[in-house]
Amino acid sequence: MGKISKNARVSGGKRVQQESRNMVKVIKAFKSSKSGAYSFKEKIVHKDEVKDFLSDK
Repeated sequence: MGKISKNARVSGGKRVQQESRNMVKVIKAFKSSKSGAYSFKEKIVHKDEVKDFLSDK
């Protein structure tokens, strides 16, 4: 009987892994009108909602 690392255990199963594959991290950059510096907004969204996130102003 082999030992299993506690870090190797998966609590969610296959369904959770498949759903997490559909999620992406989107980073949106925008320039401040006062200082001219760039700011970034990060969000993890479903891959179908990426265009909606990027089109928001």
